[in-house]
Amino acid sequence: MGNLLKVLTREIENNPHFFLDFENAQPTEGEREVWNQVNSVLQDSENILSGLQAYKGAGQEIRDAIQNPNDLLLQERAWNSVCPLVIRLKKFYSFSLRLEEALQSLLESLTCPPYTPTQHLEKEQALAKQFAEILHFTLRFDELKMRIPAIQNDFSYYRRTISRNRINNMNLDIESEVNNEMANRMSLFYAEATPMLKTLSNATTNFVTENKTLPLENTTDCLSTMASVCKVMLETPDYTSRFSSEDTLLFCMRVMVGVIILYDHVHPNGAFNKSSKIDMKGCIKVLKDQPADNVEGLLNALKFTTKHLNDESTPKNIRTMLQ
Repeated sequence: MGNLLKVLTREIENNPHFFLDFENAQPTEGEREVWNQVNSVLQDSENILSGLQAYKGAGQEIRDAIQNPNDLLLQERAWNSVCPLVIRLKKFYSFSLRLEEALQSLLESLTCPPYTPTQHLEKEQALAKQFAEILHFTLRFDELKMRIPAIQNDFSYYRRTISRNRINNMNLDIESEVNNEMANRMSLFYAEATPMLKTLSNATTNFVTENKTLPLENTTDCLSTMASVCKVMLETPDYTSRFSSEDTLLFCMRVMVGVIILYDHVHPNGAFNKSSKIDMKGCIKVLKDQPADNVEGLLNALKFTTKHLNDESTPKNIRTMLQ
């Protein structure tokens, strides 16, 4: 991902300056247990993305089957094309559950007393790096998914065919892997425009709800600090000049957008109002300074997956910037 990624954050709410090494941070002994758990999930992430990128769908086979309902050969061909795809979709969905668990483990580590969230990010940089990698994966997955309408078409055909039970003795053992309950959950997952982000947003909200003794600020300050770190990286030529590839810029942008969305879902007032600890105007400007092709998906994520953008408390200039 390029040269050593170290960034000096600007002062936030009297917090001390610190470097956050997104590329080379190694776990300390205290981080090792959680790091190992999260790493076992992250090491499968590239395989998941490759599988999604290679997803071609069974559109032609489905069209042929629908147009020729009495041709059993075409019905069988469509069914045998869709079943392996449904197994792959289940794999992606199951990974989202593992990612949710990993995120909650990281939040627990990065927000627990006695340290402040900023101190956690400074002291536990390997976990902060993993947190960033989860967000990076999430936005990459969702950007790919939005370009593949075949996913929902294939899954709808699968569900219609199963419910009608018109194809007898034709690979119906798939129901042992994707039963009705699993199909319902998968259907809700893929109906989301950005399903992985939705998963992480729900996981973060649930984390706050379930940890009633933990001040909300511990979680939101962790997110806002991470957003500020990424913004400083992106807007400071001394840092961007160290990046050896565009991938590093994209990494920082995706992480920044991801934590903004999580913050907006978790904080009662959201990320956009004047009291927010995230400089939204600055973050949006950083994105808009990049080539449009690189940031279109990220700006859309801010527009369509945040919770409070259209609140009355959102300054008009912020809404205008995202139009």
